[in-house]
Amino acid sequence: MNYELKKLYDKSKLTFSIIWIVAYCVLMSAGDALSDKIGIAKAVTLPIALVLSAVLLAFIKRNRLTKEYGLCRSEVPAKNMLFYIPLVIMMGANLIYGVKLNLSAAETALYILTMLCVGFLEEVIFRGLLFKAMAENGIKSAITVSSITFGMGHIINLFNGSGAELLPNIMQIIYAAAAGFMFVMIFYKTKSLIPCIAAHGIFNALSVFADESALTVTQRVFSCVFLLIISGGYGAYIALKVRSKKQ
Repeated sequence: MNYELKKLYDKSKLTFSIIWIVAYCVLMSAGDALSDKIGIAKAVTLPIALVLSAVLLAFIKRNRLTKEYGLCRSEVPAKNMLFYIPLVIMMGANLIYGVKLNLSAAETALYILTMLCVGFLEEVIFRGLLFKAMAENGIKSAITVSSITFGMGHIINLFNGSGAELLPNIMQIIYAAAAGFMFVMIFYKTKSLIPCIAAHGIFNALSVFADESALTVTQRVFSCVFLLIISGGYGAYIALKVRSKKQ
């Protein structure tokens, strides 16, 4: 399999990244649908996520691309990144309005493990493969596309019966784009995806404990605005203040 993947990668890095995006979206959506059908949250999704993660990680390591795609230490000191405190604040944002056990213990474990895989896959695919492929033709356009595609991916929440009102869903798309900008700036400046993978995975994983059942529209909008300010503000700080070794 590695030979076929490497052949495709060498032919077109952009095509390679798009194939991974499509495969990830289709397979994970199918996994969620099948999990819902058997009545156990993430029961099918987790094995799919684990296989995708293993295949992608193996490809990167076998072809010595760990540094290329940020699976390495940061080149920027933590103090220059404000010790990543905005990321820590963001990770706990889902728990602002309380903590609740929404699933059984087994389903909670499945959900957490799946979300940790999602953090790895989405960061490596969108911030790694896609960003680096597009950066060859221009950094600004690569940053823009990486940010916007991450936000646009949340449009699905408008149609999946999530239960949230229109305004909070729209706000979610906007703050997701801001989060995408923040993550891509971290990668671009530090040359490391490790902080992005960790923050993304933990943020998603902790959502299983969020007590959202009684949230008002105002509270949902406030949460989105809070995340927008944290993500957008931190991304802007990194863009304007942080200098990488190559700058």
